[in-house]
Amino acid sequence: MKAASCNPPTRLVGDVGGTNARFALLTAQGPSEVRVLPTADHATFADALRSYLAAVGASSVRHVAIGIANPVYGDQIRMTNHHWGFSIAQTRAELGLDTFLVLNDFAVLARALPELPASELVQVGGGSAMAGTPLALLGAGTGLGVSGLIPDGLGGWTPLAGEGGHVSFPPFDEREVELWRLARARFGHVSAERLLSGAGMEFLHRALGQIAGQTPPPRSAADIAAQAQGGADPLCVETVGTFCTLLGTVAADLAITLGARGGVYIGGGIVPRLGDLFVRSPFRQRFEDKGRTSAYLRDIPVWVIHSPWPALLGAAAALEQKLGPLA
Repeated sequence: MKAASCNPPTRLVGDVGGTNARFALLTAQGPSEVRVLPTADHATFADALRSYLAAVGASSVRHVAIGIANPVYGDQIRMTNHHWGFSIAQTRAELGLDTFLVLNDFAVLARALPELPASELVQVGGGSAMAGTPLALLGAGTGLGVSGLIPDGLGGWTPLAGEGGHVSFPPFDEREVELWRLARARFGHVSAERLLSGAGMEFLHRALGQIAGQTPPPRSAADIAAQAQGGADPLCVETVGTFCTLLGTVAADLAITLGARGGVYIGGGIVPRLGDLFVRSPFRQRFEDKGRTSAYLRDIPVWVIHSPWPALLGAAAALEQKLGPLA
């Protein structure tokens, strides 16, 4: 966290997910006063922002940019994985803001990718990135975020704001077909997010137990991951291994779709916390197991993002593009 400058900050950035909202003030040195607020503790987005501003004593903020885990089109925002809903224009007026940019969270994160230092990235297989080619981004947390960054031909980048986490889940073999059947019976349409998210990991744990003729006790995604790290619970180990394998399929599909020879980046709240367990998992083997395109994928590097606040950097870049750099 950077120290605040002597001038009162006028810019604020945020990263709003289904579980937590992260806010920071912007100074010429970068984000400062980073705080994490549980979304469940606040009735509305405006309440959460007011709570942050009061906590850091910031009364001069006039320009805000946030990434939010939701499609963003038009004025009305209603979150997919949380109950918050608001009008952009009404919220801007209510909070007395001159600027209020609301952007898709993974499009915001994608803007930060070229700026991330190598020390905050862990490479999982592949070769070197090919300059001037697209980057792919995905990350599992409360949901499954997907984006990409496309060269604009002028030395800059264009982020993609899509909802790729809701593409249909693609089974690879008979075991995954059985998982699909169980998910289909429960959810109807089986999106990738149904399996590759916190709730998805919990579903996988129950489903794999059911396939094995077990009735495992309910576990949270965090507990499943912790048990897998220790290796003491075979079903949790299998669950995390399956989760990483399925992510390999989805990541490879995204890389092929975008032509992401510049690399695939993995963020979100789950994979970075798995650490070496993810590096050792079947992820990379599945990523490259793509028939005629296996050789194409073999060269593409994959990085796990270990930056503490990458989406805040992307939101800062969006504000800078609109308002110009801070002095």
